[in-house]
Amino acid sequence: MAEAQETWLTQEAFDRRTAELEQLSGEGRIEIAKKIESAREEGDLKENGGYHAAKEEQGKMEARIRVLTELLRHAKVGEAPESDGVVGSGSVITARILGDKSVFLLGSREIVGEDSDLDVYSEGSPLGGAIMGHRVGDTVTYTAPNGKEISVEIDKVEAYVA
Repeated sequence: MAEAQETWLTQEAFDRRTAELEQLSGEGRIEIAKKIESAREEGDLKENGGYHAAKEEQGKMEARIRVLTELLRHAKVGEAPESDGVVGSGSVITARILGDKSVFLLGSREIVGEDSDLDVYSEGSPLGGAIMGHRVGDTVTYTAPNGKEISVEIDKVEAYVA
């Protein structure tokens, strides 16, 4: 089995995801079990839309619990490393992608809050993999999933501040 990748998280993001995991694992499981039981009491499960919806919700919740458990197990918690102009995890990048200015975080989507409008790309994405380790002023090209060659010019690299 592949070794899990360490993910950098701010303390605030770690605390937020820990609270979410606790809610889903405790109260969330109790609530969904009640929904399933209530729907089950309605009779024929084959044509019971409420039962199937509750089971689907349960599956999504259990998947989220697994994701959060792995994320938190392999989280590196702290402040983003100070920027030295080199792209790394936890960096906010300002770049020209195909000539258009773009600002985004390189790291986990779990770092930013739900109300943030900052785009996030993982280190393992085609864009993230292409720019990781490069410096301000570098221009790199990568192949997008659709086969198109994409040019990226790195203008600025800053540490992420929540």
